[in-house]
Amino acid sequence: MHDIAPYHRWQDDYDAAKDKHTPFYGRVYDEFYYTKKIYNHFIHPQWDEFGSQTLYMKILFADYEEGFAIFELIGEWNDCLYNDIMFLKRDVADELIKQGIHKFVIIAENVLNFHASDDCYYEEWYEDVKDEDGWICLLNLFPHVEEEMNDARLGYYVSFGKRLNEVNWRAMTPKGLIQKVEDLMMVKRRLH
Repeated sequence: MHDIAPYHRWQDDYDAAKDKHTPFYGRVYDEFYYTKKIYNHFIHPQWDEFGSQTLYMKILFADYEEGFAIFELIGEWNDCLYNDIMFLKRDVADELIKQGIHKFVIIAENVLNFHASDDCYYEEWYEDVKDEDGWICLLNLFPHVEEEMNDARLGYYVSFGKRLNEVNWRAMTPKGLIQKVEDLMMVKRRLH
């Protein structure tokens, strides 16, 4: 796991450590000294801590004029034991919502497991963004992670599924990715 670094191609256009509106503003990273762990496995030092014991993130891009943010996650998403969604909502999403972000893309292809609890924070997050035609979506979930999220009925508040799992986001610009997700969300709304 130590060699899985956050996606870096957009780093010349956006860096959360230089963005005063993020909770990661001013962070300094050591490229060679590994201190962060998920259980007994060291992870790349570029990942950001946000309060969880088993889940780390990187804000890959935020555009306050367009109102969107793109996150990448790694680790075990554990709401049951560690209430990870509370930390993600309170310490990251809420800060960005205050700055006008209402569309959230969460790249979850490195989320190895998901353990559900209640859906209160998901519902609150959805309520915070829906009036601005906002949404929260998850890309590229592992099948077992998606199944657990379905079992927890998170689909009421967060979009995920087959079409969103097939997005080749690395081949896109941030605005291209948002447009692709917007298009997929429109298709989903028409089907329901």
